[in-house]
Amino acid sequence: MNNEFTKEDILEIYKILGSNVKKLREKNNISQLDLSYKMGYKSVSLVSAAELCADGKHFNIEHVYKIACIL
Repeated sequence: MNNEFTKEDILEIYKILGSNVKKLREKNNISQLDLSYKMGYKSVSLVSAAELCADGKHFNIEHVYKIACIL
């Protein structure tokens, strides 16, 4: 069993996480702005970029915890 993870493996996990957050957010009729506000941010930039895993942005464990509590 190979226990090594490549950067590509980790990036794929971040992409899946972002996609799942987007699906759940939309299912709960919450906008990116509303989610951002509820997470304690004043703009959609983090949520928008992390949902797409764009520009190296992704959700960290604190974000995931807050999102889980909100959704």
